[in-house]
Amino acid sequence: MMDVTKETLEDLYTQTLKVRLFEEKVWEVFGRNLIPGTLHLYLGEEAVAAGVSTALRESDWIQSTHRGHGHVVAKGADMKRAFAELLGKKTGSCKGKGGSMHITEFEAGILGATGVVASGLPIAVGAALSAQLRGTDEVVACFFGDGASNNGTFCESLNMSAIWKLPVIWVVENNFYAMGTPIKQMCPSQSIARRGEAYCIPSQVVDGNNALKVYKAAAEAVERARNGEGPSLIECQTYRKKGHSRFDPADYRPEEEEEEWLSRDPVEIITNLAIEQKALSKKKAENIRKQLQEQVDEAAEFAINSEHPEPEEALEDVFAEVA
Repeated sequence: MMDVTKETLEDLYTQTLKVRLFEEKVWEVFGRNLIPGTLHLYLGEEAVAAGVSTALRESDWIQSTHRGHGHVVAKGADMKRAFAELLGKKTGSCKGKGGSMHITEFEAGILGATGVVASGLPIAVGAALSAQLRGTDEVVACFFGDGASNNGTFCESLNMSAIWKLPVIWVVENNFYAMGTPIKQMCPSQSIARRGEAYCIPSQVVDGNNALKVYKAAAEAVERARNGEGPSLIECQTYRKKGHSRFDPADYRPEEEEEEWLSRDPVEIITNLAIEQKALSKKKAENIRKQLQEQVDEAAEFAINSEHPEPEEALEDVFAEVA
């Protein structure tokens, strides 16, 4: 197994915790009726975004989903602009036009999130083909859920990425439910990674609640992609702390199943690992938590105090002038 430095362990702790604190604040602000629409919280799945993003460079790209807050925060999105986007404010990364499911920030390597299940996969193929044709060593990480793996674009995208040896990392966040439908009712095999093997794509299953294990799998996939060896598929098995969306009580999940998964908290796992490996002291871990909490609180206040866009701005940046 790959060895990791103490700095990497500290980064994994920081990224996992940052996503957790951001989502907890989003939940709080949503409860004050300040965020329009609904939410798909990333609570419980933080280790996947943290592990994958820590393995990427700033110049690499990610393609996200409807459950995308964690992905963009871990990749380095400006938290003030991300929070403002959630509130539909003009200071948001999409000037308030995208909202929760469409946060985009090209400056940070974020191609965008999309609320249409599986629609991000062909976008990732296009971005990876662009990187290949331009002769860069950029890598694209594409996040999607277990439900998306039953969409036709999953097959088409994996096939094209394999035959063209594109620098893509397919990251399946398998939380065992497509909205409220259990995976055993949708898939003949509960191993999504096995589907990657059909396209000759190196595939593996990892503990998606352990940021270190996700990081190691992602780092190997990134190295393979940069060396021109093509795509990889990583199935991260994880679990939502909440339901599919804000209004889903998730009462379809067996109580015993919930207790087992929720006892394996991603933040606690990486905190204990970092302290055991002497990458962090308890005091330093707490100091990092305080700093992150201040940053998240500032982001929320910035968003709350920002202005809404004017009605006449609705069509700005929507159409492109073509000569």
